[in-house]
Amino acid sequence: MNARLIYLHDPMCSWCWGFKPTWEKVKTSLPEGISYTNILGGLAPDSNEPMPDELRQMIRSTWQTIHQQLGTPFNFDFWEECEPRRSTYPACRAVLAAAEQGAEEAMILAIQEGYYLNAQNPSDEEVLVRFAEALGLNIPKFREHLQSSLINTHLMEHIQIYQQLPARGFPSLVLLKDDQAIPLALNYQSSEKILAEINDHIQ
Repeated sequence: MNARLIYLHDPMCSWCWGFKPTWEKVKTSLPEGISYTNILGGLAPDSNEPMPDELRQMIRSTWQTIHQQLGTPFNFDFWEECEPRRSTYPACRAVLAAAEQGAEEAMILAIQEGYYLNAQNPSDEEVLVRFAEALGLNIPKFREHLQSSLINTHLMEHIQIYQQLPARGFPSLVLLKDDQAIPLALNYQSSEKILAEINDHIQ
């Protein structure tokens, strides 16, 4: 059997942050022979424009909803201490740049904790560099990759994969089995239900 689980996400997607505890359980309990791959969907392209007030309120309200529904922690000081921009591509490129040094998962976590818990803005390159420093990465190499056309092309390839798969928003899970791409139901609080669906498809 040839099967692989695709996790479609964005490190600055608040619902992905809410899903993280369940996703960690899924990853560590996958059936034997099933691997997983992270694919970055790229929520919002590069922008230097401040986030409009209406959008700020909408995203802040989403944080509150996730906190109420899932108990996910958020630091709402972000909205007073930072100048938000609707721009997640820099954070996505940082994940790919860190992956070049074997630190993909570590960078995803650093971005999420910096953004949601420590009121830091991952839309800013220097904030991403500070995350890389904290992870002990080679900073000249990280900066070079972060700004390279190669990493940007790699991100565009991820986005194209996302667009071609039967996924609707972030986070999404798609099981690739033989020549099929099977979208999975996303349960934010039950890894068991997700794993049961995977098992059903691979029997």
